[in-house]
Amino acid sequence: MEEVVSRSNRASQPTAHKLAKLVRARAATTKTAQLDADLIWFCVPDREIAVVARELSTTTGWNGKIAFHSSGALASDELNVLRRRGAAVASVHPMMTFVRGSIPSLKRVPFGVEGDAAAVRVARRVVEDLGGEVFTVRKQSKAAYHAWGAFASPLLVAALVTAEQVARKAGLSAAEARKKMLPIVRQTVANYAKLGPAGAFSGPLVRGDAAIVRKHLQVLKNIRGAKEVYVALARAALRYLPVRNRKEIEKVLRSATSELGTDD
Repeated sequence: MEEVVSRSNRASQPTAHKLAKLVRARAATTKTAQLDADLIWFCVPDREIAVVARELSTTTGWNGKIAFHSSGALASDELNVLRRRGAAVASVHPMMTFVRGSIPSLKRVPFGVEGDAAAVRVARRVVEDLGGEVFTVRKQSKAAYHAWGAFASPLLVAALVTAEQVARKAGLSAAEARKKMLPIVRQTVANYAKLGPAGAFSGPLVRGDAAIVRKHLQVLKNIRGAKEVYVALARAALRYLPVRNRKEIEKVLRSATSELGTDD
């Protein structure tokens, strides 16, 4: 790595200097950047990609260079200003979650890639060097691809934090709930990986136990938002998973849906 470029502000520069030191590169700002590398990778918020690309478009000659951005939702066209100046561009997005305090491995992580042929070829080599795996995402499918990732991680966390609220109703603290949920969460994910969704599916829905589903919904009425989440996920189960006693389960869910407008 040649250079780590950041904005000229107090929030961005310390992080850039820290990263530059870690990878033995020089730290620069958008005003002092040399951009003398063959590959420039834009790792900025989605709304800033085109803005920063325009800002840097006259900093160096782009003919023959490769430019990536790391958005999962936006296509390589965000870098059109650089494409017009001769760069080959691509969107290169790892299907992985990155949060403060955690540094995940990229080994076997899939990277969704879309863009110019020359840039995609370079992306394939870079991803393989990182230990990841490349797969092609069509430009028109980027939003769906990113929504898929939302279900796989942030919305999964939303389901788990809702479960914490239900556990509080059962007399546990949120911290206790997290600790005690982990064995079943881990086993469920392991079952999903090994057996697929139908094989991993358990509980009252797969048994067709409408009376228990009704009891669940009754207690969830007093937990803000939990009933809506339960009904939405139960309907997904009816649509995609093996559920017994479907007509009675559907009846219970319809009744719950009609009551949602009066719940907090």
